[in-house]
Amino acid sequence: MLDLVARKLFLTRGKGVHQDQLTSFEYALRDAGIAGTNLVLISSIFPPGAKLISRAEGLKLIRPGSVQFVIYAKQQSNEPHRLMAASVGIAEPKDKTKYGYLSEYHSFGETEKEAGDYAEDIAAQMLASSLGIEFDINKSWDEKRKQWKISNQIYKTRNITQSAVGDPKDRWTTVFAAAVLIL
Repeated sequence: MLDLVARKLFLTRGKGVHQDQLTSFEYALRDAGIAGTNLVLISSIFPPGAKLISRAEGLKLIRPGSVQFVIYAKQQSNEPHRLMAASVGIAEPKDKTKYGYLSEYHSFGETEKEAGDYAEDIAAQMLASSLGIEFDINKSWDEKRKQWKISNQIYKTRNITQSAVGDPKDRWTTVFAAAVLIL
């Protein structure tokens, strides 16, 4: 039986601008360092025991033409001066034998920090609910974070986010953020 559980993953992000929408996406992938791979979008589980490695280390482990499993978010617009963001949030459990969560989030009108915090919040909420940690969904991110720290079950949360303002010349702008899994 083929075991496709990732043992490593890395975070990357990019931005692209071009007259053509698809080429703008290609440029964002180039900026992220993964344009030469075949991306397979998967759901959002941080594998048990997986190690988060640096982008530089991760890029050394992939080859042109390879199939890469990814969790990604993207946002595109050709509206001048439109603020946009794409973010992937991560929540890792303290018990490394359990799985964590990744979340994808994209928005218009939010800063990089706002979108990143929200993506992180989504991942943490999914992990907390899977671990049976009580929380009030209506509390602020900081209040929920305090609740989760008290539970001592969530190890760490973080995000990778790319934001941009739409090109002033009506060209397509793409923002992209991803977690790339290494088998």
